[in-house]
Amino acid sequence: MMRLLIADDHPVVRDGLAAMLGTQPDFEVVGMAATGREVVAQATALRPDMVLLDLEMPDMDGVEALRQLAVRCPEVRALVFTAFDTDERIVGAVQAGAHGYLLKGAPREELFNAIRVVGRGGSLLQPVVASKLIRRMAQPPAEPAADPLTERELEVLRLLAQGKANKEIAAALHISERTVKFHVSAIFTRLGAGNRTEAARFAVQRGLIEL
Repeated sequence: MMRLLIADDHPVVRDGLAAMLGTQPDFEVVGMAATGREVVAQATALRPDMVLLDLEMPDMDGVEALRQLAVRCPEVRALVFTAFDTDERIVGAVQAGAHGYLLKGAPREELFNAIRVVGRGGSLLQPVVASKLIRRMAQPPAEPAADPLTERELEVLRLLAQGKANKEIAAALHISERTVKFHVSAIFTRLGAGNRTEAARFAVQRGLIEL
């Protein structure tokens, strides 16, 4: 029996995954988390065999959660299950300790297979993810532009660097959470950052913002 912890900030997604995984006789969902901090806390307390992890979550993004899991629960396997397919996200997640990377929308049998492969100690990347990772790793690092961000992206970045969650940023700037997510993704891409902490650090180092 493989004990699973589901981490996603959308209740409908969590419930749907739990119901779907519950159809398999060798899977047991032992917990669900809605934020990055909850993932780390529940993994530490429950010691599941695997975390099924989205990358975009409040409080702490999935890449930072992966880093903390690697330190606190090194025996717990991590399978990223997300809609984000940018090269930076994939590289960041793999470098942070993800054992597998699967995009939402994959057939259920593909998800079941990925869980079993990763659970047995293997690694699994969807072909599209693997090709993006190989292409990105083969490219020389690009020199960052002096000021690559738009004014709106800088506004989002300043709030992000203060530790604000997407919902708080959306309220402060009077925009939707979906728009904030697009801006955050663009910020990561332009700064070459894998998570919110790196984005804030890179921005300060380059003089784009002050903390």
